Amino acid sequence: QVQLVESGGGLVQAGDSLRLSCAASGRTSSSYAMGWFRQAPGKEREFVGAISGSGGITDYADSVKGRFIISRDNAKRTVLLQMNSLKPEDTAVYYCAAGPPSTYRLSSPNRYGYWGQGTQVTVSS
Repeated sequence: QVQLVESGGGLVQAGDSLRLSCAASGRTSSSYAMGWFRQAPGKEREFVGAISGSGGITDYADSVKGRFIISRDNAKRTVLLQMNSLKPEDTAVYYCAAGPPSTYRLSSPNRYGYWGQGTQVTVSS
């Protein structure tokens, strides 16, 4: 089993930055692809970004491209989501997820077998 715990959420103003962290424990593997998803009230869970096991490949949703950056520290078993120039529409619960090493369809939630409990991000206008 793999356990994922997100942290770093909070209330910020539009234009601010926030950094989310996802700590992995249990039977983790540095080769796991890691993804970030978010879900706003009344909306479906949507892809935010993902990173390959090596960190060499990243993928982002168009809505966050150029503003959000994913990185990972395999030694610390941590994945970070740096969020800059936040907008009110970024308000959501953010989840990290772990899945198999393949980089195929990183944006699909179905490929991830492990999920964290989520952390709330609220951006005020």
